[in-house]
Amino acid sequence: MPSVDRMKEFLEVVAGGSISKAARKLDLPRATLSRRLSGLETDLGVRLLHRRTTKLTLTQAGEELRRRAVKIVDEADSAWAAVQRLDDTPRGLLRVSLTGAHFDSLFNDFLSDFPEVQLEVFSTTRHVDLLAEGVDVAMRIGPVRDQDLIAKRIRNDRLVAVATSDYLAQHGTPQRPNDLAKHNCIRGFAGDWTPNNAWPLLNGKQVSVSGRLASNEISLIRSAVLAGQGIALLPSAVVAPELEAKQLVPVLADTVGAEIPISLVYADREFIDPKVRLFVDRAAKTMAQVMPRPFYAS
Repeated sequence: MPSVDRMKEFLEVVAGGSISKAARKLDLPRATLSRRLSGLETDLGVRLLHRRTTKLTLTQAGEELRRRAVKIVDEADSAWAAVQRLDDTPRGLLRVSLTGAHFDSLFNDFLSDFPEVQLEVFSTTRHVDLLAEGVDVAMRIGPVRDQDLIAKRIRNDRLVAVATSDYLAQHGTPQRPNDLAKHNCIRGFAGDWTPNNAWPLLNGKQVSVSGRLASNEISLIRSAVLAGQGIALLPSAVVAPELEAKQLVPVLADTVGAEIPISLVYADREFIDPKVRLFVDRAAKTMAQVMPRPFYAS
């Protein structure tokens, strides 16, 4: 049975169009490669190449072997790469998507501790498509419904309804959840282009809401509520600085809201790259310590 190495050599001869070119690329003596090619034909009992003075051409058997050998060699290369990744040495490019900041020391320490890693980090409140956008690790606020992703919980947060004092002074402060029907509620999306028309209550029920603005971009919702456009329901970690500075105040904190998970997610693959595994473990611990604590009504 011909080995994968013989198949690789055969494919290199076909790609180069000559034994001499293939031998130079493979760093082999021409005579050695020619002998191996003849041995491959002897083992298979067929001629694979027509040898002419100016070029080599594939026989029908050679074309069939080329077509199948490409797949076999690709599979073998993938297998070697997968095994090499199991040496637990983080290396290569790591792309991370985050919501929020304040994690500078995490990335600086990771670069210092693992010199073979390159980092690309960008901040967005959008849920990126990890596989389509080539992202290794992303932060998720809320349930992770994609079954192709593995989620590592950092901690829980609390959804809290917030508004500016000026907005409430002008439009009135809701006393009961049903009072929200009289207000402009800045909403997210329940699905693709479907505005969320109900907010959760702490008792497990929901209250109907409506408003002039809906967006899947948390930063836009945060900006709109700060501009006095209405009442928004946001993760307390996202608006912690504004709550602390009294730029925003909680609304119906005893009744409106829900617990939500904050997680790091990465693609579910047969082999998890060491840099991904190590980063997720380290980041989960660091972020749990650094992120603002969930807001609860006093």
